[in-house]
Amino acid sequence: MKIALAGNPNSGKSTLFNELTGLNQKTGNFPGVTVDKKVGYANLLNKSGLVIQASFIDLPGTYSLQPRSIDEEVACEILKNKNHPDYPDVVVVVVDATNLKRNLFLVTQIIELELPVVVALNMIDLAGHLGISDKASVLAERLGVPVVPISARNEQGISELKTILSGLIMPSTIKFAPANENPAVESIERYNVISALVNDIVKEDRPDNKISLTHRLDKLLTHRIWGYLIFLLVLFFIFQSIFYIAAFPMQWGEKLFIRFSDLGHLYLPKGELSDLLINGVLSGLSGVVIFVPQIALLFGFIALLEDTGYMARVSFIMDKLMRRFGLNGRSVIPLISGVACAVPAVMGTRTISSWKERLVTILITPLMSCSARLPVYTLLISLIFPAGTSSGFFNAHGLVLMLMYLIGFMAAMAAALVMKFIIKTKEKSYFIMELPVYRAPRWTNVAYTIYDKVKVFLFDAGKVIVAISVILWVLSSHGPSGKFAEIESRYNTVPTSDLADNNALIAAQKLEASYAGMLGKAIEPAIAPLGFDWKIGIALISSFAAREVFVGTMATIYSVGDAQNTMSIREKMMIEKNVTTGEPLYSKAVGLSLMIFFAFAMQCMSTLAVVKRETKSWKWPVIQFLYMGIMAYGASFVVYTLFK
Repeated sequence: MKIALAGNPNSGKSTLFNELTGLNQKTGNFPGVTVDKKVGYANLLNKSGLVIQASFIDLPGTYSLQPRSIDEEVACEILKNKNHPDYPDVVVVVVDATNLKRNLFLVTQIIELELPVVVALNMIDLAGHLGISDKASVLAERLGVPVVPISARNEQGISELKTILSGLIMPSTIKFAPANENPAVESIERYNVISALVNDIVKEDRPDNKISLTHRLDKLLTHRIWGYLIFLLVLFFIFQSIFYIAAFPMQWGEKLFIRFSDLGHLYLPKGELSDLLINGVLSGLSGVVIFVPQIALLFGFIALLEDTGYMARVSFIMDKLMRRFGLNGRSVIPLISGVACAVPAVMGTRTISSWKERLVTILITPLMSCSARLPVYTLLISLIFPAGTSSGFFNAHGLVLMLMYLIGFMAAMAAALVMKFIIKTKEKSYFIMELPVYRAPRWTNVAYTIYDKVKVFLFDAGKVIVAISVILWVLSSHGPSGKFAEIESRYNTVPTSDLADNNALIAAQKLEASYAGMLGKAIEPAIAPLGFDWKIGIALISSFAAREVFVGTMATIYSVGDAQNTMSIREKMMIEKNVTTGEPLYSKAVGLSLMIFFAFAMQCMSTLAVVKRETKSWKWPVIQFLYMGIMAYGASFVVYTLFK
């Protein structure tokens, strides 16, 4: 049994989907298009005790069956086309009970498709003052379809909805508005019917305490001055927390990986395979896995802000700012999503109806600091700012991290401003947004979001890191014929009283003579003006596949030839010296230059592939790669020159 969930944006459709399917979900694309779909599975028990297996499809939100964006086109195509592979047996239309008139517009249109329909009257807990719950049967009679009052957030009415879905549901044949060639005339006719219906079942609209509280909070949080300041304070708190709270589990993680490495050296037989496992795969993974606490905290805070309704206010206040740069509020959600990952954020631009605004948003979204940059920033900030610069919860590390995120946003706005004058169009854009009421966060939803995002981060990044760690280990452990033997014989003839120093020198020279070393040396002249040496060059090349690979690559490079491997990657990089000056290699100038490079450079093959898919051309990803690369190189050069 195939059940589609349809409804207006922000009607609680996805919350109901999660409630119905739990963790039994998978994501993919709708056939023939690149729009994401979520499919979940659940068993329904009918009145005869028979188990019915149901697959739920979460359709993109739409206000009507007259689509204005790519997302809406997909939802309408599935509901209207009987030959579509996702054409449903039943449609559950999720309705926001606090905004009945607007939501019923879509309901009446879907009912007229003569599909079996169930109306899930959501947020019934917030609509108590309207008296809708008592009139659900009247609403069902007038619509000609079952109506179930629910509160998806509070798990209220879910079992009743499942019971109805497991029974026989017949399509309604009621027509709410006569077909008219003029869509505007038809809409007016439809709204006349809906207005009469709503007036019959809704009591006097008296705002309750929650609505009043929402209005009072909005006066402050969407204020033209205080709104921005409060948002900055929220960001400040988040980034301070990321460093302060995550520091403890990160240290435990580092010790755990060092312990694994010790055990590997003790119990695994000597040989290339053991060396690959310990100094290649394990070192590469340690460079990313230890950053999971920070990733989890970042996604946890984002989920918390979304669940309470605050993120919608951020979109609202940012809309005013975005218009000055040729964008509108619809660009805000993809840009904010870009803080997590640019791939879904670029796909999220499908809700933007204007071609120019959508293209500009796609081109600037990768400048937002995504979670893949977080391990790189964290590592470099801890290298160039000593732990002594911290004082309890408030620390310089969090402040610098927040600054890096703001730099990414400002760079995105500057790029948008330039594109505003370069890309020409005659299209007019508009932005209409409905602010949801403030609600207490649903902790299970926040926990699920953290679990889902961390899983994607670990497994998606993990595959790339393991593959690159293996390749890098091979390149770092092997060199042209006779080179390694020549280095060993050179040091064997030179007597030394310190065997450890002798071995360290041999390992360092072998790494330099390896294939990876040759690669790094080849690009060193090009990156030397930025303060980077050949080891950083190797990491830069590998991180063009994915940014998070940088830390894993550095961990592998600094582990090859290290027989003991008893230090974390952070400690190894901290003691690394500049061969020319003898000073620490990762000085403030080099660290800042490297962070700026990562803030601007387009180092994500997945994002480029998605941009190509969304723009249906290689022209735009090539332009994006070039302009971001030029920005990264130029800005790094300026920063290094200023601070060296």
